[in-house]
Amino acid sequence: MPHDHHHSPPPDLGPAFRWAVGLNTAYVIVEAVAGWMTGSLALLADAAHNLTDVAGLLVAWGAAILAGRAVTARHSWGLGRATILAALFNAIAILVGVGAVTLTAVHRLSDPVAVPGLTVMLVALIGIAVNTGSALLFLSARKGDLNARGAFLHMAADAAVSGAVVLAAAGILLTGWDWLDPAVAIAVSLLIAVTAAGLLREALHLSLDGVPFQIDQPSVASWLLEQPGVESLHDLRIWPLSTTRTALAVHLVWDGPDPDAFLDHVTDALADHHAISDVTLQLERRPCHRAGSPQIA
Repeated sequence: MPHDHHHSPPPDLGPAFRWAVGLNTAYVIVEAVAGWMTGSLALLADAAHNLTDVAGLLVAWGAAILAGRAVTARHSWGLGRATILAALFNAIAILVGVGAVTLTAVHRLSDPVAVPGLTVMLVALIGIAVNTGSALLFLSARKGDLNARGAFLHMAADAAVSGAVVLAAAGILLTGWDWLDPAVAIAVSLLIAVTAAGLLREALHLSLDGVPFQIDQPSVASWLLEQPGVESLHDLRIWPLSTTRTALAVHLVWDGPDPDAFLDHVTDALADHHAISDVTLQLERRPCHRAGSPQIA
């Protein structure tokens, strides 16, 4: 028996994406010019990474727009899954960029290039401000939206890169060790790779209809079994519709007096306490002949 809960729409991230794209595009231009003029691999690597982030922000922004479109006869769940694909794309793009930067930096270690530490430091300080400000735009939305978390991680990682570049520039000014520039590029790239790997893992999981990590399926099943009139359940399915919406379908063997009141209670509670907004319940007086595993463990 289908029953839709009237879930609240996700927050409008359009202004956040607009500001983040504008700020980072301007900074990429400044950083690339400065890196080319000074010969700093750390700055050029960071500019390249920031460029992939601008592309990632645009993809994430487009996916958020698609997710807000109404359902159609051809897409009965809407286009919310575009946000999952955007998170997957962003994770892959980060890892590809990290690989390219690391390879170049390894070659540069054997033949360091002298760079003007003060210029590099000033440009990187600007980057800290730009990237930290951009990350803060997605701070509140990152917990409940993998797409927003991908954007947040991009910006937070870039702030970390810029901070590392400042340290490298300070080290070069104090010691004259030009090898610090590629060494820092390698160290920060590896740090970013670890973060991106987590994003990739979760995006792949959701793209394969995995239960969102923030939802405990056994706990949901146990809660359903505790509801008045529920004798057993089977064929419990929980899957993502987008990075902010989750669906549930289940067969409940139920014996109660008021099915409408029961449906209202269960769907509202699932939305409020388990963040599951799209619910389909099939009530049965006895298990149907296609009953599968109860799937509560």
